[in-house]
Formats: sequence, C-alpha cells, structure tokens
Amino acid sequence: MSRVYNFSAGPAVLPEPVLKEVADEMMDYQGTGMSVMEMSHRSPEFQKIIDDAEQDLRDLMNIPDNYKVLFLQGGASQQFAMIPMNLMKNGVADYIVTGQWAKKAYQEAQKYGKVNKIASSEDKTFSYIPDCSDLPISPDADYVYICENNTIYGTKFKTLPNTKGKTLVADVSSCFLSEPVDVTKYGIIYGGVQKNIGPAGMVIVIIREDLITEDALPGTPTMLTYKTHADAGSLYNTPNAYCIYVCGKVFKWLKAMGGLEEMQRRNIEKAKILYDFLDQSKLFKGTVEPASRSLMNVPFVTGDKDMDAKFVKEAKAAGLVNLKGHRTVGGMRASIYNAMPKEGVEALVAFMKKFEEENA
Repeated sequence: MSRVYNFSAGPAVLPEPVLKEVADEMMDYQGTGMSVMEMSHRSPEFQKIIDDAEQDLRDLMNIPDNYKVLFLQGGASQQFAMIPMNLMKNGVADYIVTGQWAKKAYQEAQKYGKVNKIASSEDKTFSYIPDCSDLPISPDADYVYICENNTIYGTKFKTLPNTKGKTLVADVSSCFLSEPVDVTKYGIIYGGVQKNIGPAGMVIVIIREDLITEDALPGTPTMLTYKTHADAGSLYNTPNAYCIYVCGKVFKWLKAMGGLEEMQRRNIEKAKILYDFLDQSKLFKGTVEPASRSLMNVPFVTGDKDMDAKFVKEAKAAGLVNLKGHRTVGGMRASIYNAMPKEGVEALVAFMKKFEEENA
C-alpha cells in the first residue's frame, strides 16, 4: 500500500520520519520493554518524555519563562468554556468572530458573562479578516478573543488586533508552529494538536502566569481551572500520554528541519504554488479575499456542485484524499500543513490542470 497525499483539515498528515520512529518504538520504547501506550505517566521515563516535549516547544516558540505550557484534554472546544471560567473577573469579554470556531467560542462564553461581538466577517461567509486596528474595545473587558487561522474558511489574521491594552486570547489550532510567533503579544495562545502537530485528543495551552489564579468563576470544576494543571505540571490526572509523546517527536522533527522560520519559508512556497494556479485557472477559484489568505487551509470551488463532487471523487482515485470542503462552504479545501511535502501540492496542482483540460 503506497501512501496517499492527505489534505485533511484534521486529524491530518504527520511527518513520515515521525511515523516511522513511532512504529519502531511501538513494542519497546528505548529499552523499557514496553510501548509508551503502556507506560505509567508517573514513571521517570514518561517524565522525561513530557519534560523534553515542553522544552522543545519552548525552544521552537521562544516561550518566555513567565508562561506555562499545559498539555490538556478536551480539545480546543473545551477551552471555549475554560477561558471565560478562568479569565472573566469583570464578567465581560470581547470576541472577534471570523469563522465557525470563533462563533462557537463566542456562544459558549455567553454562559459565563457579558460577551460583545466587536467585529465579524459573517456578512461575506467569513471570506475575509475585518480591519481590527481600531475596535470598540470594552473598557472593562477581561480579554479580547480571536481564532487566528480559520480552518473552514481559509482566512488568517496577518496583523493581530489592536486590543488597546487588553489581554489577547488566540485559538491557533490550524496555524500552530507554521511560522514564528511573538508569544508575549498574547495572554493565552492555544490550539488543538490534531491539525498541525500530532494525533487527535489534546490541546496545548500557553498561558501567562498572572492569568493563572485561584479565583475562577464559582462552580468551575477542578479539572477546568488552569491552576490545577499548572501546579501539577500537566499531570494532575492521567494525561494523553501517547499524544504528548508523538507531539514531542514532531517538535524534534521541526527543530531538525530548521525551526519555525524554515517552516514559514516552506509554507509560503507551498501555498504560492496553489494560489498562483487558482488565480489563473478558468475552472477553479479561491473563495478568500487575497489579503486574508491562510497558508494552511485553501478552500476553492468550481461554481458547480456536481463538478466539485466529480473532482473530489477523481482526485481520491488519483491518491489525493480528503479534499471535500466543509459543508458550510462546499467545494474543496486543501489543508497543506507543515507535514505536507511540496511534492503533494505540486501533485494536486498537476491534477487540477489535467481535470480542467478534461472538463473545459
């Protein structure tokens, strides 16, 4: 069985060297005589795995000492509640709604306080990022929330919003580790790992220490307070040990590849191949305003539902899988995360050219 080019939005493609290494260690992790899947999370062997993973992530992102790195369960969606539960001291938060996940976070936060939608791109099916240079930030807002890269709609904040001194909270699930980032601009930066870092089942939260307090909202479960996990080094309960192990391998792979500057260079190069084709194609067209285009998720359409379905079916037969777009957009979407090789994007464009010629 030869491997396909997997354009899934998540769970998504992982680096082949990592998969091979994990396979080699499946039965016996470094002479322990067992798999990491079977290993106690309280063992010295696992403690080294989680410590190394955290240190490598800190190195990659230049995470300052006054930020904690938490490996948590519940996915990014659990953060939609955890953030207001822990941060809403004044009971007010401002949300910028640029896609499905920001919208869900905005709706969830309303259970815990007064939530203001201070900007949105819903008027044009989330096909752009609104101007966030001078927003009506609430004077008593506890934080300002964004989803930085919109997996479904293929948009990305190129400039962070002007929060006028308020704490910025960002969901970076689908652009995590795709480019260098200044962590100090955020109070919390978090993401589900299943798109650009590892297997499904975990979220990484990078949180500034002053935001980790005892006084979460009344009734907040022990498991949903950041302090619980920060104090226990992400080992308060049994964590997603195997996922942490695989993510740690991906961090080492990223370092070996040259770090986030090199990943950004590669990602720009890959995305350009696809966007350049879309911009000149007679059949296919991108759905995002050029200034807001994501490097990670590229949605496109033919304008004909039957033609879209034919394309997805024939692409799959050619070894280009998971290209069907999200149901709210339709058409196609190519997710071209860090682990997608340039050859995969070139193969997709070559197939698109062939398909266009045959269906002109």
